[in-house]
Amino acid sequence: MVLSSAQATVAESQTLVVDGDVDAPVVGRYRVLATSTLAFTLMFAVWLQFGILGLPIKAEFGLSDTAFYWLTALPVLNGAIWRMGTGVLADRWGGRVVMTTMLLLAAVPTFLLSGVHSAGALFLLAFLIGFAGNSFSSGIAWNSAWFPRSQQGFALGVFGAGNVGASVTKLIGPAIIAATAGATYFGFIAGGWRLVPVLYAVALVVMAVALWFVAPRHDRRPGATTPMRDHLRVLGRVRVWRFSLYYVAVFGAYVALSSALPFYFEKNYDVPLWQAGLLTALFIFPASLLRPLGGWLSDKVGARRIMYWTFGIMLLASGVLMMPSGFITIDVAASKAADGTAEILPWHLGLGWFTVFVVLLGCAMGIGKAAVYKHIPEYFPHEVGAVGGVVGMLGALGGFFLLPIFGYAVALTGIASALFGVLFLLTLVCLAWMHLTVVSMLHRGSPELSDDFEHPYVDAAAAAR
Repeated sequence: MVLSSAQATVAESQTLVVDGDVDAPVVGRYRVLATSTLAFTLMFAVWLQFGILGLPIKAEFGLSDTAFYWLTALPVLNGAIWRMGTGVLADRWGGRVVMTTMLLLAAVPTFLLSGVHSAGALFLLAFLIGFAGNSFSSGIAWNSAWFPRSQQGFALGVFGAGNVGASVTKLIGPAIIAATAGATYFGFIAGGWRLVPVLYAVALVVMAVALWFVAPRHDRRPGATTPMRDHLRVLGRVRVWRFSLYYVAVFGAYVALSSALPFYFEKNYDVPLWQAGLLTALFIFPASLLRPLGGWLSDKVGARRIMYWTFGIMLLASGVLMMPSGFITIDVAASKAADGTAEILPWHLGLGWFTVFVVLLGCAMGIGKAAVYKHIPEYFPHEVGAVGGVVGMLGALGGFFLLPIFGYAVALTGIASALFGVLFLLTLVCLAWMHLTVVSMLHRGSPELSDDFEHPYVDAAAAAR
């Protein structure tokens, strides 16, 4: 029987037949979304666990502040450099195989961390654990293959909300560390901070088994026959590098701040570890959970418009946060002060207001992350794995470099809030590049308007009405 095009479309939306196996695409795609999001949430928690674990580790191993920033940066590095590869492999082999393999590979160094006793081994394992961060690009490619274009913004936003995994250790870590310090389990597993990676290793193995059996057995592999040279060709597109810089600002900076904020709260506001973790989670929650909203808004009103709002809010928040506490001291000849000076414009951002602006920053980042990735299937519908991998890789690499840059900026200026000044400048560059690109596109699309700013062109027919 021959189906009409309309009947074929309906049939395709209801049933997918692959190698004799019948699966429901709608059910299948939501199984992919659910399992990939849970797996990504867990691997993101593993990837950024040093934001909290690094504090007791710093005390036990006697690390300097700079060494602490490098300890938190090494996992970010390894969670970036393989992103293009895992995205391409998910397109070629299917996300089910790639995500399961990554879960099992990440479990090994995570478990070994619990028994580390030398600084060299500590930094090596921190780097190896970072492999879990590469799960993002494989999940993006996997979900893009299963969802129609009209729903990709929302689906990728839901998957990307797995960034909330960064808050898991912040929430449960301090309690586990405090409750189990000095204890030993099964004769060889130490308590305290060493128990946390053991729990994560077990969770990774369990998640791998669950994903393998729950995700659709017959996977979609849109890049199975695409030559590797075609995947690599995307590196020559300027647009890919521009999207990557946006992602450095909304994701790389998010990763860096997720690791740096507990230390910032503890050192500058003198709060205990559990409170520093909780306050950092207040930043992480909106920066992660608002990602579906960002995807939905991008579907509805356009990703570029959302990016303008994102960068504007980030400039506002980081501009306030970067201002150092203190006041301006001026010489006054007729001053009433005994030493002939006067103090004006006092400024101090208390813990409450600091947290408010950090949360505002997180809200903008959460929505902006989805908007950046909404661009990819729009401009590169057949290269989502490769382009998504490159953007994710460079964005995460930005997070790696931002962590030591934060540390050096604070050390060189002596101003604790200098790290937010770095973010302000980065966001300003992104906004300027985006706006110049938009203006250039408008001029190419409507050249008759480019030299007529004061007296814009008016269509004759419209003017006659």
